[in-house]
Amino acid sequence: MTFHNKRKFSKQLVCSTFATVGLILLTYFLLNLHPWTKRQYTIGTSYMTMNNNFYVILNEQIANSVNQHGDRLITRDPALKVDKQVQQINDFIKEKVDLIVIAPVDGNSVKIHQALRKARAAGIKIINVDTEMKWADADCTIATDNYRAGSLVARYLLKKEKQAKILLLTQASAYSAKERISGFCSTLSNSSKAKNYKIVDRLETFGQSEIALPKVTAYLEKGKSFDTVMALNDQAAIGALSAIAAQKLDKKIHVYSVDGSPNMKLLISKNSNAVATAAQSPVKMGKSSAKAIYGLLKGEKVKEKIVIPTEIIDRGNLNHYGTTGWQ
Repeated sequence: MTFHNKRKFSKQLVCSTFATVGLILLTYFLLNLHPWTKRQYTIGTSYMTMNNNFYVILNEQIANSVNQHGDRLITRDPALKVDKQVQQINDFIKEKVDLIVIAPVDGNSVKIHQALRKARAAGIKIINVDTEMKWADADCTIATDNYRAGSLVARYLLKKEKQAKILLLTQASAYSAKERISGFCSTLSNSSKAKNYKIVDRLETFGQSEIALPKVTAYLEKGKSFDTVMALNDQAAIGALSAIAAQKLDKKIHVYSVDGSPNMKLLISKNSNAVATAAQSPVKMGKSSAKAIYGLLKGEKVKEKIVIPTEIIDRGNLNHYGTTGWQ
């Protein structure tokens, strides 16, 4: 090889080496600044029961967001059983999920509280939706102003009826249900007309139509006297309305509740016994949950408590809300 060729070869070798090093450095920076494969997050959701369209719609909003981000969603149904929900939380821990969204079966359950503490100790973020826990187990809580929802119904009743004998349909295990009934009862008792409004009894319904229907039926068949029902949610109210309709009574029993579900809104439009419901919005709650999920996963500051506003729905404003879907 001549000197000229050697010199030419050396230049080519140097250029080739610089090009190779440059390519390696460029690849390194590209991979670090713009990774080709992002980390896939896993989110677990467990609501008190999926036998409630409210939670189905709420979960759909979360699922839409999770799918858009290319992440993974695991949804479980505890079917109103504390032990089953505890097992689901433990399963989420084993699955190494990044975040859990929970509507606790029982907000006072020590077992659920301990399972959530275990999850947090494992570095899992917690979002509590719809019904709160007795303990501060969540990074973020998203719920309707349940006390106000019950209070709004009471104020509506005070304006509409001069007096009432009221049957309460309750769910002792749900903090949200207790807050609604508390807001309702407190507003009545603090009214200047309190003596005209009497709570005659309480029936535990677990917020389910299939439990409320036979219980209200049995209560009616015993000849118990009441002219008003305040239900913790629309499902219990619908069970009561079915029981009342089956008895073919010659008097009206007015039914009030909380939720604003499509079925209850339809009944308000057609059934004179169905009077009003304080609206919840699983759509807004679900979208707020989705936003909080990705805020927490990105390490952003997220509000500890997000309150979803509520309003009364009755025949007067039903056209604004419609009867075919949730607000």
